[in-house]
Amino acid sequence: QLHLVESGGGSVQYGGSVRLSCGVSGNTNSGYCMGWFRQAPGGDREVVAFLRTGGRTTYAPFVKGRFTISKDNAKNILYLQMNNLKPEDSAMYYCAAHGADGDYCYSNPRDFTYWGQGTQLTVSS
Repeated sequence: QLHLVESGGGSVQYGGSVRLSCGVSGNTNSGYCMGWFRQAPGGDREVVAFLRTGGRTTYAPFVKGRFTISKDNAKNILYLQMNNLKPEDSAMYYCAAHGADGDYCYSNPRDFTYWGQGTQLTVSS
């Protein structure tokens, strides 16, 4: 069982940067795939980035080198550093996780067991 709490959203201007944080508590000794998802009003929840248990990362095509997912294992905090933000990045951002006994991540949000409450990011032009 994991408990996830996001923070760090807010309003930023075009081209700006934001770092989202996700505090992870609970059974943190088990292996998990960690991910960031986002959902804009009227849109589907889409993957932004994954971090596998072995440290490999995967990013959605729209990221194009602008975002970095990372985790501070000592503090149990998952981060999403976002640079060169665009108005189309405006969305509710969610931290999520699923158990993984190997170095893999599912791609479907429905396969993620644990979710935070979300943090809103608005990028103005």
